[in-house]
Amino acid sequence: MIYVIRHGQTDLNKEGRLQGRRGLPLNENGIKQAESLRDKLMDIHFDYIFSSPQERAVQTAEIATGMKATIDERLDVFDLGEADGLMKGEAKLAGGIPDPRVYRGVEDAQSYVKRVFAFMQELEAEYGASQVNILISGHKCTTGCIGAYFNGMPEDRNILRFSSNNGDYKVYSFNARIVAFPDC
Repeated sequence: MIYVIRHGQTDLNKEGRLQGRRGLPLNENGIKQAESLRDKLMDIHFDYIFSSPQERAVQTAEIATGMKATIDERLDVFDLGEADGLMKGEAKLAGGIPDPRVYRGVEDAQSYVKRVFAFMQELEAEYGASQVNILISGHKCTTGCIGAYFNGMPEDRNILRFSSNNGDYKVYSFNARIVAFPDC
């Protein structure tokens, strides 16, 4: 089974700001959310723990499992460029992402999906036929993208509909994927 968790709360989440690669570590509530995840997942033996390189995701994975996470850059948060840290209500968006015509350095959405899907395809090729439990710790965008990997890309391409809330998780199985080859 694949357990996909979203990191616990940070002060930027609490303030309603966009949080990308210049994000913060977990705040007190985020630590409690990670501890709550640990309680919910305590009866599961995890064979592998993977995480985004962001401190908040690593903290959540390691608190929730008591194990050291393997960092994979492909799980890194979507790069918000110059919009990183802006109040959500003030940012100019194009679809669900900061408008790259307004903000420099915003990652290409299709490239983001391709890199997360590449990680998932590699994971599936290696462990898809195995009876292992894998935990993946990431972000709103990561949990949404992995949801799209298992459920198919929404027509409007808004992967955030599959996202988890801070400190929450979803469970998937490679055997139960809706699409054989997700459309990037």
